[in-house]
Amino acid sequence: MCHERDRRHAMNRLGRETSPYLLQHADNPVDWRPWGEQALARARADDRPILLSIGYSSCHWCHVMARESFADRATAAVMNARFVNIKVDREERPDVDGVYQLAHRMLTGSAGGWPLTAFLDAETFLPFFSGTYFPRQPRYGLPGFEDLLRRMADGYASRREQVSEQGRKLSGALARLDAIEPPADAHPEKLLKAAREGLADLYDETEGGFGQAPKFPMPAALERLLRHWARRAAQAAPKRLRPVSGVGARPRGPDQQALRQQALQMVLATLTKMARGGIFDHIGGGFFRYATDRRWAIPHFEKTLYDNGVLLAVYGDALRLGPDALFRDAAAGTAEWIMREMQHPLGGYYAAQDADSEGEEGAFYLWRRDAVKRLLTEDEHLVVETLYGLDKPANVEGKWHLRRWDAWRAVVERLYLSPERADALLASAKAKLFAARGARVAPATDRKVLASWNGLAIGGMARAGVCLGETAWVESAARAAEFARTRLVEDGRLRAGWTDGVLGPAALLDDHANLLAGALALLQARWRDAEFAWALFLGDELLRRFQDERTGGFFFTPHDHERLIHRAKPVGDDAPPAGNPTAIAALVGLGHLAAAPKYLEAAERAARWAQGFAARHPPSHCALLTAVEQTLHPPELVIVRGPRQAIDEWLAAARAGYRPERTTYGIPADADHAPPHLPRLVPAEDRQRPTAFLCRGLECSAPIRDLEEFKKALA
Repeated sequence: MCHERDRRHAMNRLGRETSPYLLQHADNPVDWRPWGEQALARARADDRPILLSIGYSSCHWCHVMARESFADRATAAVMNARFVNIKVDREERPDVDGVYQLAHRMLTGSAGGWPLTAFLDAETFLPFFSGTYFPRQPRYGLPGFEDLLRRMADGYASRREQVSEQGRKLSGALARLDAIEPPADAHPEKLLKAAREGLADLYDETEGGFGQAPKFPMPAALERLLRHWARRAAQAAPKRLRPVSGVGARPRGPDQQALRQQALQMVLATLTKMARGGIFDHIGGGFFRYATDRRWAIPHFEKTLYDNGVLLAVYGDALRLGPDALFRDAAAGTAEWIMREMQHPLGGYYAAQDADSEGEEGAFYLWRRDAVKRLLTEDEHLVVETLYGLDKPANVEGKWHLRRWDAWRAVVERLYLSPERADALLASAKAKLFAARGARVAPATDRKVLASWNGLAIGGMARAGVCLGETAWVESAARAAEFARTRLVEDGRLRAGWTDGVLGPAALLDDHANLLAGALALLQARWRDAEFAWALFLGDELLRRFQDERTGGFFFTPHDHERLIHRAKPVGDDAPPAGNPTAIAALVGLGHLAAAPKYLEAAERAARWAQGFAARHPPSHCALLTAVEQTLHPPELVIVRGPRQAIDEWLAAARAGYRPERTTYGIPADADHAPPHLPRLVPAEDRQRPTAFLCRGLECSAPIRDLEEFKKALA
C-alpha cells in the first residue's frame, strides 16, 4: 500500500502546490499537472489533447466529480493514457478561468460554471469541446465521463482538420469581442433608463430578486436601482411626491415619481426577502452563494468572501435610508462572521467556506426539530419555532434549514411578549444553537488570502462600519488593508494572493481595482497617510500595467502577462464584480480626491469605450452604468480637516442620509500625506480647528469654519 501511494504521488504533480483546491486532488490517481509552460509543452510534444479541469475548493459539484471520476482508477487510466491533464484553481488563476469560461459560452451558448471541463487543442490551446460537471455514469441527460473521454480522444485523433477549423472560427470570434462600437443613439442617460426598465421586467414581484430559480443576490443591480432612486429624488420637486401602493407596483404612465419609488421598493423588498430567507445564515451570520429556489428558502451552502463583502456594502447603504432592525441584523451577522471565521491572525481575509461537511452539502447547517427542542427552554423554543418555521414541514430531506417565516414584530405580537423579553429569548436561543452547531464537523475554510476579494471585503466592512458606527468593523478592514500593503507586494509589484506565507502570481486587474476601491472606502471611514499612498500606488499601477491606450478600458491581465487564447477586458456584471467598472469608479474617486486629471481621463476613456457593451443589454451591465454615471456627473467631495476628535460632528453631518454622489473625508490636522492641493488652502495656523471644503469636480468652496454654516452648505 505504501509503495502504491508513493507511485501515485510521483505521477500526480499537485503535491507541492499551495492552493487548497489543487491539494485536494494531489492524491488522485490522475496524472494532474498545474497550469504552466511545462504542462503545455508536454501536450505539444506528445501531440495529445489537453483535458483542462477548473474548479475551487468550496465547489460542491467539483467535489462530486472528484469522488465519482477523478478518484476512480479506471477513469484515471483513460485520462492518463489519452490526455495531458491540467487542474486549475479558478480563484488562484482567474485569468485562465475567465478566458475558458468565455470560450465555453461561445461554444455552447450556456452560462458555464464550475467545475469547467474543457478539451483543448495541443497546438493552439483553444477548446474544441467543453462542459461543466459530467457524472461517472450517464444521468441528468449527460454522458458518462469515461465514455466522453474516449469519444473526445478518438475525435481529436481522427478529425484534426475539423478541430483546427473550429479553433480558427473561435479565435476570430474572440478577436472581434472588443471591437464593439456603441450605437449612435446610445446616450448614457438612455442606457441608465433602459437598465431600470430591464430590471423591472426581470423583477419577481412576489418574492423579490430578479428572475426565478436559481436566484442570485445581484448586488450591482440593487446598487444601480438605489442610485437611480437617489438621483431622481434629488431632482424631484416635493410638490409632486405621492406614495405608491404595493411592493414593486408597476406605474401605468410616465410618472417619474412612481418609477423612482418602484426602483426603491424593488431594492427594499429584495433585501428584506434575502435577510429573512435561508440564503442568510441566521445562527452564524453571513450569506450563502445563492438560493436554489425562487423564495430564497434553500441555498447552495457555500459562503464566499466576495459575496459577503459586496452585500455588506449594499445593506449598509440601505440603512442610510433609515433604521431597520432586520437589515442591521443581517449586516451585523455578516460582519461578525467575517471577523470571527474569515480573518487571518495577521489581518487578511480568507477566501471561502465549503458547502459540504462530512461529504454532505449543508449538513453543518441543518437541524432536527427534536434536537432543537432539547437544547432550548420552553419559551426559547416557542420563539424559535414560530420565527424559523420549525412548526412547518421539514424543508431539506427530513431536516430544517432555518429561515424567518414572518417579520419579527409580528412574531412578538403573536406570542404576546414584550419586545425586550422576546429579544432576550431569541438572543439566548441563538447562542445555544450556535454553540451546539459548533460541536459539529464544520465545512472546510479555504485559507487563501486573495487580493481581489480582500478589496471587496475591506470596502464592505468600511462602508457598513461607518454607517452603523461600528469602529470594530472599520479596524478589521484596516488590518486587512495593512496585510495587503505589507504582505502582498514583492519587489514593488502587487501579487494576487498569499497562502501560508507563499505569494501567488502577479496581480490582475480585479486585484488592483478592488483594493483601490477598498482603500478609498477605508480612507472615507478614517484617514491614514499610508492608505492614501497605497491608493496612489494602486491607481498608478492600474494605468501603467493594464490600460489599453489605443481604445480605452483595462485589460484583465497586465501587459507582461503570459499569452492566453484571448486578452479580455471584462465589463459585464458577474460575481465577483468585473474589473473595468470597478476600475472606472475607483479612478474617478481617486482623481477627484488627489486632483489628478490622469486618473479621470483614463476613467472617461474607459467609460466611452465600454458603452457599446452596455448598449447590448443594459440590465446585465449595472456596475458599468453606475461607473459611467460617475464619469458624467462629478461627485460632491466633502473634505474636513482639523484635530481628530473635533471633526467627528462635522463628519456625521456630511455622512447623514443616503447620498451616493457625495464622498466625505476627514483628514486630521497632523496628516503628512494629504492631497497635494489642500496645504495651499488650509494655512497651518488654521489646522487646530475644523475647516471644511465642499468640492464639485475640481472646484472647491472657500474654507468653511463654522459648523452651522457647514450644515447649511450641505443642505
